[in-house]
Amino acid sequence: MNEKAVIAPIQTSEGYWRGVLRRLSRDPVAMIAFAIILALILMAVFAPYIAPADPIRGSMLRRLRPIGTPGYPLGADELGRDMLSRLIYGGRLSLFMGLTPVLMAFVIGSGLGIFAGYVGGKINTVIMRTIDIFYAFPSVLLAVALSGALGAGITNALVSLTIVFVPQITRVAEAVTTQVRNRDYVEAARASGASGFTIVRVHVLGNVLSPIFVYATSLISVAMILASGLSFLGLGVKPPEPEWGLMLNTLRTAIYVNPMVAALPGAMIFITSISFNLLSDSLRSAMDVRQ
Repeated sequence: MNEKAVIAPIQTSEGYWRGVLRRLSRDPVAMIAFAIILALILMAVFAPYIAPADPIRGSMLRRLRPIGTPGYPLGADELGRDMLSRLIYGGRLSLFMGLTPVLMAFVIGSGLGIFAGYVGGKINTVIMRTIDIFYAFPSVLLAVALSGALGAGITNALVSLTIVFVPQITRVAEAVTTQVRNRDYVEAARASGASGFTIVRVHVLGNVLSPIFVYATSLISVAMILASGLSFLGLGVKPPEPEWGLMLNTLRTAIYVNPMVAALPGAMIFITSISFNLLSDSLRSAMDVRQ
């Protein structure tokens, strides 16, 4: 993703946000992506009420039922569990594993980046060079290495993914803040005797949080794919909990027997990831004041 397109600071106002919402509402791609994401979130929240069967209980007599089987609209998995119910419940953990690390990284990375960008000097150098150590590793390799060192489990996977995304958000936050701190209105506030905390709270945050947030939303799809990959490798969610990446792992041996059923979790990951990507791109365009 082009960071330069993200880190153009802007002055936010009520009229500005109305314009953003208006441009988003006129973007059919954004509305379709938003509708898909909203449907997935509602599906996950109300899973106990809409799932037709227990996602964990199965029967070897019903294993690998094809799509369209009476009572099994999306077939059954390798243990005879209803695939529709497991996909619905699986959205809970998959969305949680995709959103939570990005949210935590947004809070931590924004704080570090804004502090480093505003203070500058040696403190900036120490923080950013430390961040660059983690930023130097590919995201997939770093996530697998951290999860392998910490051990399998949801908590350790969340910690690993958060560590992966903090350097990326910190780098963007520092770049935006470095631009904003040299603006005339910041210099005027500093000359008037305003404290550093007041300047950051009043003049800096309003200009830097929006582009950082847009960049963070683009990482949600990456987080979902990485989380699913960790579960696929046995480093994330543990059986028998339904999660799309783990379901791909358990169904991989059935791909030659019933490929349509085996591909369903991957299709859900793809649809969710592409929806978040499209919504992030539309949000970035809508927040570009030059539009």
